[in-house]
Parts: sequence; structure tokens; C-alpha cells
Amino acid sequence: MNIITKINVTVFGILSTLSCLAQQEIALYPSTVPNAKDVVNEEVKTASNVVSKVSQPTLTVFLPPKNKATGAAVIICPGGGYGVLVIKREGYDVAEAFTKQGIAAFVLKYRLPSEKTMIDPSIGPLQDAQQAIKTIRLRAAEWNVAPTKIGIMGFSAGGHLAATAGTHFEKPALPMTDGISVRPDFMILVYPVISFMEGIGHKGSGVNLLGKNASSAQIKLFSNELQVTSSTPPAFITHASDDTVVPVSNSLLFYEALQRNAVSSELHIYSKGEHGYLKVPAFDEWFGRCLHWMGTAGFVK
Repeated sequence: MNIITKINVTVFGILSTLSCLAQQEIALYPSTVPNAKDVVNEEVKTASNVVSKVSQPTLTVFLPPKNKATGAAVIICPGGGYGVLVIKREGYDVAEAFTKQGIAAFVLKYRLPSEKTMIDPSIGPLQDAQQAIKTIRLRAAEWNVAPTKIGIMGFSAGGHLAATAGTHFEKPALPMTDGISVRPDFMILVYPVISFMEGIGHKGSGVNLLGKNASSAQIKLFSNELQVTSSTPPAFITHASDDTVVPVSNSLLFYEALQRNAVSSELHIYSKGEHGYLKVPAFDEWFGRCLHWMGTAGFVK
């Protein structure tokens, strides 16, 4: 192989990798953001890609090469207690892993609840999740996505948002859905906050979303184990039993509710992993199980 050939092969390899990880950040709403106050954008992003004070939501689009696309798509909601977004480790990095498997991924930078930026902070994140589902269904052909294979994934408080999207779609929080379903086709929940009930949920996430003086009705409405029906989409759930931040009972209660309503679901509990899976289980371990479930559930071949 001569030097020109070697250069061409190297360049081709680089371009192929870049095309697999192609990404574009777009505004989530084409015009006015619903439920928003007219305020200055004060968003902050740290060197480690942790974002706070989000008032202008976006979708970052990661598309696999067309010849490798499976048609499946996943909206990824990073965690951060509804106070920040851990947008690289629980967003961009996961999106890249999906595209390598031929699955389109969309990282949702959703609004963080704030009375300063929103009229009703409690529904802002859900509006953004539903708008993301609506947007991908509208542009499915453009992005080579099957409209019936659009799932939502969330980590920690992002898992609460994903579970909320999967249990609150029959009464959309969006002012207009144009007749387009905002029901996700499946959920992937990673060490998720599910409940705000006393002794179960993550108190900080509940206070950030609903405020310090939330009514018992609000707390129950956003405790998603109480909102499961037979129409709830199937779910893959993973958690660690030694999680001291978000008790594993969140995932157990949600799984039990899914089972009671005959909703297909899969649950993986690790003995160690704490909150965040920073050391164990390895990413390939739990993510591999997730991919396997997507295959057995019929979302990828």
C-alpha cells in the first residue's frame, strides 16, 4: 500500500466515524416556547458539560449512517435532580453509543423548573419531552426513523421525566399537539426517580419540580408508579440496590405497577453501582442488556 492509498484509507476512516456520530443542535420549538416568561437567557455550562438554568430547550440530533439505520430512535433525558443536566455523561456519550448500533438518538436539553422562567414550572420539562416526541414523529422520514419506534430514556431525575412522558400522554401538557401522539413507544429508565411519595422518592427532585409547598394531589400526580395503566409503553429499567440517593424501591414499585397492568417490561437490579454507575456496572454491561431488550421487544432487529 503506497502513501497516497494509506492517507485515503485514513481519511475515509475518519470521515466514516464522523458521519456515524454526526450531530446537530436545534431549537426544540419552531417559534414561541409555551409556558415561558420573557426573560434573558442565563444558561450556564461548565467545563465538564453540566448545564444549569436552562430556559431555551434544544434537541441535539445524532444520526447513524443511513445504510446502518434500524429505524429506532431514543430521546435521552439527562439527570441532575431537575436542578442541572449532566448532559455529556448521561446524554451525548450515550447518544454516540446508540448511533454505533444504528439507532438514532436525540439528547433533550429540557427546561429546568424555575418560577423566574416559567409560568408553571411543574409542567415545563414534560412539555419539552412531549415536544421532542412530536418533533421526531413529524420529521421521521427526514431522519430515517420509524414513527412507531420512538422511545424515551432518562437517568435519575431524567428518568422521572421519561416515566412521566410514558404515563401522562393521554392529557398532553403541550397547548397543541396537532393530533400527533406524544406517547413514547418505549421507555428506558436508568436509576430513575419515579415517586415523590414520602420515604420513596428523591426529595430534592420533587422540591425542584413542584416547589416546597406541593399539594398531596400534585405529589400523587407526579408519582408515576400511581399513574401506570394498560396503555403505558413497555419499559427497560435498571437500578442498583445500594443506591442511597434514589432508593431502588422507585424502580421496584414502577416495575410492579407495570406488571399489574400487563405492560411488558424488564428489570435489572445490580447489587452494587450506587447512584450514577460511576464504577460498576460497566457501561457495556447495562447498555448491552438494554440493547438486547430492544431487540427482544421488537424495536431493533
